[in-house]
Amino acid sequence: MSDRHGGAGVIVGIGAAGAAGGPAQRLQSPAMPAAPRDLRFPSIEGLRAFEAAARLGSFERAADELAITASAVGKRLATLEELLGTPLLTRSGKALALTAAGKEYLEQVRSALGLLAAMPLHQRTVQRIERLRVTAPPTFARQILVPRLESFTRAHPQIELELLLSIPYLDRSPHDCDVEVWAAGGRAPERIGRPLLDDRVLPVAAPALLAKLPPLQRPADLGAAPLLRTPLEPWTPWFRAAGLDWPEPTGGPRLIDLGLTLEAAVSGQGIALARPSLARAWLETGTLQPLFAITSPAANPYFLSPTDVQGAAAAFADWLRAVCAEAEAWAAEWLSGLG
Repeated sequence: MSDRHGGAGVIVGIGAAGAAGGPAQRLQSPAMPAAPRDLRFPSIEGLRAFEAAARLGSFERAADELAITASAVGKRLATLEELLGTPLLTRSGKALALTAAGKEYLEQVRSALGLLAAMPLHQRTVQRIERLRVTAPPTFARQILVPRLESFTRAHPQIELELLLSIPYLDRSPHDCDVEVWAAGGRAPERIGRPLLDDRVLPVAAPALLAKLPPLQRPADLGAAPLLRTPLEPWTPWFRAAGLDWPEPTGGPRLIDLGLTLEAAVSGQGIALARPSLARAWLETGTLQPLFAITSPAANPYFLSPTDVQGAAAAFADWLRAVCAEAEAWAAEWLSGLG
């Protein structure tokens, strides 16, 4: 039973109406100052939505962390701002920025949420799920990442990984990502580090196409063959390595994806310059066959950003480097067997 006059407490009675003859005794808890009549507390959900959006920089990422929709994050923030009578965040497109009032309020909210989080009764004993968003080019994702992804999820069941595809040729990738695999291309020099893969390229073709062509015994014989072209892997460097002073091919479709180029080669449409690490599945089965042992460095090697990561991102980066090291070792061994 609670006393609604003054501070909260517990009434302890001895017997029925004080069977020992004494009055009921009150165990007092520390009194809380009386709250002003016009005081209105914001909801915990609203405070968490504000803190997450301010920290992560977008409603979408805050929604992922809180396991709600971005619309719900926006509604909770709007309710909080209406209660306070002042805007906390300004929105410019998808980017969020704190107002002066928001910056001051954020520190107070973090302190309050920190106190609540530190209470043992609020702490769950179940393992927390860490969310990790990874962006990668399509062919790298399909040929390197996805076939081996089960080993990562098995080793890190507490990490929920979301994989998104970028568009290397247009230099477009989702900005809301924790880890990005990217092809060097025209990226800024400051982002250059050690490549994930030391890739080399060589011409490959489907047996069905080779059966239709005159014998390709030396690189110059490629002059009579259809060459698949992509700006992501130009032929000129390989021509020079083969001693050919040829310009880039101009005939046939221009494919803006390494995977599409390999698929076109598999279907017998032409000869492709391939990285063994990306064409491994087709090379191992003989679906694609190498034409010559001459190789040249890949035009756009893959890199990982950011390089300084922690937590789930660090675990993923370490796993991915090991996966790429294995793929690189396989490619080197396969190339050495061409003689």
